[in-house]
Amino acid sequence: MASHRRPAQHGQRTLAGVTVLSAALATAAAGLSAPPASASPTDPAGREAALARVRTLYEQAERATEKFNGADARTRKLRDEATTLQDRTARAQELVNRMRGLIGALAAAQYRAGGLDPALKLMLSERPDSYLEKASALHRLGAAQATHLRELRGAQHTLETQRRQTARKLAELESSRRQVARHKKHVQHKLALAQRLLNTLPMETRAAYDRISRSDGRGEMVPDLGGAVPASGRAAAAVDAVRAAVGSPYAWGSNGPGAFDCSGLTQWAYSWAGVWLPRTSQGQRGAGRQVPLGQVQPGDLVIYRSDASHVGMYVGNGQVVHAPHPGARVRYDPVGMMPISSVTRP
Repeated sequence: MASHRRPAQHGQRTLAGVTVLSAALATAAAGLSAPPASASPTDPAGREAALARVRTLYEQAERATEKFNGADARTRKLRDEATTLQDRTARAQELVNRMRGLIGALAAAQYRAGGLDPALKLMLSERPDSYLEKASALHRLGAAQATHLRELRGAQHTLETQRRQTARKLAELESSRRQVARHKKHVQHKLALAQRLLNTLPMETRAAYDRISRSDGRGEMVPDLGGAVPASGRAAAAVDAVRAAVGSPYAWGSNGPGAFDCSGLTQWAYSWAGVWLPRTSQGQRGAGRQVPLGQVQPGDLVIYRSDASHVGMYVGNGQVVHAPHPGARVRYDPVGMMPISSVTRP
C-alpha cells in the first residue's frame, strides 16, 4: 500500500480551506440564492461569504442526495414487490378462470344430458359465496360439485386479496416515485444555486477553488497504513477497493463504478468484500457495531454530522477516503475534517 501517493500539501490546503469555510458557515444567511447586497464577490470578504454559501449549499445538496438515495432504494424495492404481487394476482386469476372452465364443462355436459341443475347456475355465477352461505341448499349439490364450488370460492377469495395487496403496493410505489422526484428537484436546485454563486467569483478565485476541489492527491505520497490493521479480511478488501477509487469524480446518486456520492462509494467498496451495505449514510450508520473513535480501524465507516448525512471510510494514519461534494473527486482527508457522529464497523 506504500506505493499509493498522498496529498501531503494538498491535504493541508484542503483542511485549511475546510476550516475557513466552516468558520464562515456560522454567519451564512438563510437567503442563499444571491450574495448580500453589501458584499461583493470581487472583494475578499465577499469572496469568503460566497464560498461559505457554496459550501452550505453543497452540504444541503448532500443531505437531499441521501434522501434521494433512500427514496430511490425504497422505490426499487417497492417495484420488485409490486411485480411479484402482480404475478401472484395473474396466477390467482388464471386459477379462477381454470376452475370456472371446469365447472362450465360440467354444466355443458349436464345440459346435454337433459337440463342444467340450478346449483350449477349458481356455481357459474360471479359470486357463488351467497349460495354457499346457505347451508340448507348444500344438499342439492353432489359431493364433487360441492368440492369444486368450495375450491372456486377459495380461489376467488385469494384473487380478491391479491388484487387489494397489489393496489396498495402500487399506490406506495407511486408515492415513493413522487418522493424521488421531489428530492431530485431539491438537489438540482441547490447545485444550481451553488454554481451560480461560483460563477460570480473572479476567475482566479474560481480556478483556485476548482484546483482544490478536483485534486485527488495523486503525485504526492499517501500515508502508509503502517501498523494500522483492518478489523477483518473483508474490511481489508473494502479498504483496497476504496483506495483504488481515489480520483474518481463525485456524482450525486451514483454508486460506481466510475463515479460516486459518499454512501455510494462505501457501499461499492464493501460490495467488493462481499458485504451488502444500505444505500444511505443514515442506513450505513446502523449496518454494524458502533465503536469508539479512539478504537477506529481501517475499514470502519466514519459517519459525519448529527444527521449522519456524510460518510467516509477510515484507511489508517488519521485518514479517511470519501467522496466530498459535487465538483470534487474521491480523495483522502483527515478523519476530523468535519464533526463526527459515530463510527460503525460492518
